[in-house]
Amino acid sequence: MRHGKKFNHLGRQTAHRKAMLANMACSLIEHKRINTTVAKAKALKQFVEPMITKSKTDTTHNRRIVMARLRQKDVVAELFRDVAPKIGDRPGGYTRIIKLGNRLGDNADMAMIELVDYNELYNAGKAEKKTTRRSRRGGSKATTNPPVETNASNEEE
Repeated sequence: MRHGKKFNHLGRQTAHRKAMLANMACSLIEHKRINTTVAKAKALKQFVEPMITKSKTDTTHNRRIVMARLRQKDVVAELFRDVAPKIGDRPGGYTRIIKLGNRLGDNADMAMIELVDYNELYNAGKAEKKTTRRSRRGGSKATTNPPVETNASNEEE
């Protein structure tokens, strides 16, 4: 039965799970993307997104809360200094999970979890689409054809 099971225990004891998620969150903040299993990526998303929200307001209290969960001073400094200003206007959804397929050794579902604003491929593609979008009316063809038709209609009358 799953009564009261709010999160995935990942087959580990509490201390091991907390340490593993803290290390994975530090790696994610440091490298901006990591490869792991789908279950661990989903658990990491629930673990790291509240801390990124806390980092948007840089106060001593928020730094201490995040430091208690992450346990690495340089990663906490990078989170508040570099990551928080870049995602400051985003209301949530700071991470993205992309499924990669199955691992060769044990056929586990693998995924890549990354910080959304640090993927240059997706962000560059969206910027180009906004600048090159055109209307479906085809204004250039419509302006060249009517003068020819009006001249032909004037000659027939």
